[in-house]
Amino acid sequence: MTETNFNTKTVHFQTKEPARNASKAKPIYQTSAFVFTDLDDMESFYEGEKEYLYSRYSNPNTDDLGKGIALLEEAEDGVATSSGMSAILAGILAVAGQGDHVIASDDLYGGTYQLFAQELLNFGIEVSFISFENLDAVTSSIKEKTKLIYTESVTNPLLRVENLEEVMKIAKEHGIKTMIDNTFATPYLLQPCKLGVDLVVHSATKYIGGHSDVTAGVLVGTQELINVAKSKVITLGCNLSPFEAWLACRGLKTLSVRMERQSRNAQALADALSSHEGVARVYYPKFVSEKGNGAMVSIDLAEHVNVETFFRSLGWVKIAPTLAGVETTVSYPLRTSHRTIPETLRNELGIGKQLVRISVGIEDQKDIIKAFMKAIEKA
Repeated sequence: MTETNFNTKTVHFQTKEPARNASKAKPIYQTSAFVFTDLDDMESFYEGEKEYLYSRYSNPNTDDLGKGIALLEEAEDGVATSSGMSAILAGILAVAGQGDHVIASDDLYGGTYQLFAQELLNFGIEVSFISFENLDAVTSSIKEKTKLIYTESVTNPLLRVENLEEVMKIAKEHGIKTMIDNTFATPYLLQPCKLGVDLVVHSATKYIGGHSDVTAGVLVGTQELINVAKSKVITLGCNLSPFEAWLACRGLKTLSVRMERQSRNAQALADALSSHEGVARVYYPKFVSEKGNGAMVSIDLAEHVNVETFFRSLGWVKIAPTLAGVETTVSYPLRTSHRTIPETLRNELGIGKQLVRISVGIEDQKDIIKAFMKAIEKA
């Protein structure tokens, strides 16, 4: 597949079925284990001659998802996990252990912040949260035991576009590994591994699956680190079910067409809202990719706009604590994704009571704009 372009790869990323099982669609290997003819046959798995033994270890469907995203990200290998959070954890533990230090951007998704600020302490891993808008501060935060720099290619929810080239420069100068959450950009817009990033993580629940019907994660990167991450996934039980993997793979085939449409709609909505007197500020990325800037828009409603009335007036636009489905949805970061972040940090970042995060869908562009204009006017 290396000779084909991205749009073709998204449709034909899955491994081919043997001729005896020539199904056009990939079958679901909904099994907990695989059977063998005798003990020698079973031993062949441990000798590397057979691929599958037990679905917690690996499964054709989960392998397709991990390797499929690796193909699109131009990474060496990948592993599918039970959620984006478990993919992040597997990636961290592939690099850092007790006594080690991680530098993370301070404007991360709230769930990631909570994992880093609370749970990693139980593994003996220290985390420093730094504003990556000042990369000199990142450099000055490096310690002798710093093993990893972690950030998001497009941050959640304020949509800051990370300067990955400069982050990579700092990491390489100090011999530190890098890990990037590429969920918002997706490999359609951005491929951090091409810049030399060691690990890239996706909440496949979002744009990879694309239809709000699966919870999954994917970690891709260098073969050396993915081998370690796979062992963590197996031992910690972070594996993804075959059916969930199959759903995510089915969604992945339309990633290009969905992202093209949704990014175009998001740009139009951002432009329309930028001149509305009921909107104090529009957050929309710039210069993410020649293909577009993504399908997420965040806005600060003006002080005179009642937030609760706005949410009640959205009509067909759904309120949801997640994002990236084909339907346009809105969320309220203050009470959902970022409610566990300390109030002082939320205030510093600008995650306030008037902030609304919009996940733009594939609906008619005019209808999307009309729905938000009407809600703002009513509020």
